[in-house]
Amino acid sequence: HAEEDSSLIQGNDGEEHDEEHGFGEIVIHQAIETIEFVLGMVSNTASYLRLWALSLAHSELATVFWDKAMLTTLNLNWIAASMGFIVFAGVTLGVLLMMDVLECFLHALRLHWVEFQNKFYKADGVRFSPYSFRQTIKDSQA
Repeated sequence: HAEEDSSLIQGNDGEEHDEEHGFGEIVIHQAIETIEFVLGMVSNTASYLRLWALSLAHSELATVFWDKAMLTTLNLNWIAASMGFIVFAGVTLGVLLMMDVLECFLHALRLHWVEFQNKFYKADGVRFSPYSFRQTIKDSQA
């Protein structure tokens, strides 16, 4: 990153001059970058652990619902087994399906904000300007 290692300073005569950074400034800058990188790694790990916890909760809830709604009613008569299945199906669709939707939403959100922002976004003070075919054509015709 040559742009980060030297900055342009405008002198009194209106010309731009290169300014060399000292060794201490470079070390401090690299230390800050290292801390940000480590914090990003911890954040990514915590984000994946959150998704893993949702998957684990989903699995455990499915086991509990199956045990309580179906296995306890299978040894009884067919009416109880049918009611057990209805309860199991309703709870499974109501709770577990919503947990799956939440899990998919959180994973997509994580990919957009955590992965994308870490890889491509730098807050360097340059205003974002999206690519526009119309603007490119206007600029080429002018």
